[in-house]
Amino acid sequence: MQVTVNRRNIIFSPDPSRIIARFLYLSDDRSAEIIRKVLAMPEKEISTAMSQLLRGYSRRHRNISKVFEKYFSRVAQILEKMKVNEEDLTLQQRALIGSYFTMEYSIESAAFFNPSIVAHPDQSEIRSDEMRVIFSFRATGEGHISSIVFRSGILDKDNNLTIEPVGKMLAEADVIKRNVYDKKVFKKKLKDLHDQGVTLNPTFLEKSDVVHVQDTVPKPGTSEIEQEHKAVISSAFILDKLNDSFTYGDLMRNIEIARKNPETTEDQIKLIIQMMWLASSHYEIHFSIDSAISERVIFPISATEQKGIEDARFVKFTDDDGEITYYATYTAYDGMAILPKLISTKDFYDFKILPLNGEIAQNKGMALFPRKINGKYAMLCRIDGVNNYIAYSDSINIWREAKILQEPKYPWELVQIGNSGSPIETEEGWLIITHAVGPMREYSLSASLYDLNNPEIEIGRLNKPLLTPNETEREGYVPNVLYSCGSIIHNDELVIPYAMSDDSSTYATVKLRELLDVLKNLKN
Repeated sequence: MQVTVNRRNIIFSPDPSRIIARFLYLSDDRSAEIIRKVLAMPEKEISTAMSQLLRGYSRRHRNISKVFEKYFSRVAQILEKMKVNEEDLTLQQRALIGSYFTMEYSIESAAFFNPSIVAHPDQSEIRSDEMRVIFSFRATGEGHISSIVFRSGILDKDNNLTIEPVGKMLAEADVIKRNVYDKKVFKKKLKDLHDQGVTLNPTFLEKSDVVHVQDTVPKPGTSEIEQEHKAVISSAFILDKLNDSFTYGDLMRNIEIARKNPETTEDQIKLIIQMMWLASSHYEIHFSIDSAISERVIFPISATEQKGIEDARFVKFTDDDGEITYYATYTAYDGMAILPKLISTKDFYDFKILPLNGEIAQNKGMALFPRKINGKYAMLCRIDGVNNYIAYSDSINIWREAKILQEPKYPWELVQIGNSGSPIETEEGWLIITHAVGPMREYSLSASLYDLNNPEIEIGRLNKPLLTPNETEREGYVPNVLYSCGSIIHNDELVIPYAMSDDSSTYATVKLRELLDVLKNLKN
């Protein structure tokens, strides 16, 4: 039996006109020179310059003057060094100064790919045979920095998609709230980082951020265990000065004090990098309620993700009590190291972000099951970069053990196999869409079926790809790649959004009954 795939004719393409206003970093010397020149400008010249700015940019950004004020505050400390009282500046002077430290960044200028799809929390004002959905995408711009963006639309009874109007006034979150840390838990996580041998990228630290702590070289006779944890023990130099609960700002202030110590070692610098890296990994973001979902951009915020937020796999998760939370696993990339992280949201306005911890929280492609299995959270992962694994945990962000679920088997998947999003629950079992890599680094999509009560038991696995790149899909930023981060079922069809050669995206549909029958007939 063959599975019929219906490719749809909608293309999600990168749009370079979708821009956000970002902070432009300049050295302190250059910043001070710019500020001096602005302060020397006559009032009329400042007024003219601001009028031109607002005329050119007010229709490209929501409340651009507020953005200028925000970025002025980022350089306000330079005024202190210049012995200029901030309160003596006019509103226009502050806004004009802020404009010199603002730049436009085109979110989607390079690529728009690796989509996932979930049912929208709001299903009002549609027909009973329709579904409002949210697509997430990996959008990539200048410098190959990736962020998460969204589109919404309505699938009709035949799974034709009507995309809802796409907003142009993009914005990052209005509010960024840092986590409050428990000292004991923070120390434990530092120990976990050390035990896992996590390598961190120090490039997010400016030279002025390199700090100095007391020497922790073990004395003769120190046990191997004590040596192994010397970095964690030495954190007391900073952490013991903090309260049992502390904020990101509290930690940064103590680090600033610590850096005045004139002695340092390479191990001590690594420790401080770990502390700053860990502290920056937890945060919350909140978007304005007057923003369309297509205008909300989750752009890298923490040091752990400064080079990109990659491949978010969104899933609608139903807890044992029926409460629904939308989760997404994604890969944070800092330029050298990757860190699996977790997003949670109820409404796609407010998001919480935290790292995934534990021995198997590594590599790319973690995908959460949409509910607990036998009282435990369950996750697909690929910890060795080759095979598909399954893991269970009592805690949604701590993952310690995994078992191999699938290994490369057929010629078109011998390089590697992994998930293409969270498993989908059907009456016949867990439907898992997979991606696989074969000759010529060609990525294809396939499917497998696993037992509902014990998803380690395989019911069936396609012996041919479900989707391979055709002639119109194989050209792009990365040729010969089809990739998806999450599918959905609607009106007895499987809806698969997928990226075409890391350039743009589309979607396809498959008759669910047909696919399930084929999978059951292919039981090993």
